[in-house]
Amino acid sequence: MTIIHYPDIEEYLTKDGSCIRELMHPNRHGCRNQSLAEARIAPGAETALHRHLQSEELYHITAGTGLMTLGGEQFPVATDDTVLIPPGTAHCIRNLGGEELVILCCCSPAYGHEDTKLL
Repeated sequence: MTIIHYPDIEEYLTKDGSCIRELMHPNRHGCRNQSLAEARIAPGAETALHRHLQSEELYHITAGTGLMTLGGEQFPVATDDTVLIPPGTAHCIRNLGGEELVILCCCSPAYGHEDTKLL
């Protein structure tokens, strides 16, 4: 059994500019096929437009509001929304609110900087 305690997880900056905590990742925690991270985006900030060549990604918004760019579409997202990001699809998200935008990000296969291509 692997249990990770949130206060023990250090934040780091990803290639797209979001600050994340990897809640579960194969390189550290023993899972095999996916990763789970929490991303935080400051008010007014936006992640860089990017895509993942291999990973399918799920964004689940746990706090805040934002504007999601997914492929050729843009649409608002808010707390309790979940977005599917297919592999190879260009995407970014901008925080539209006055509080941090908090997103749970699940990637399968697991997130890797080498799979992230900035556009």
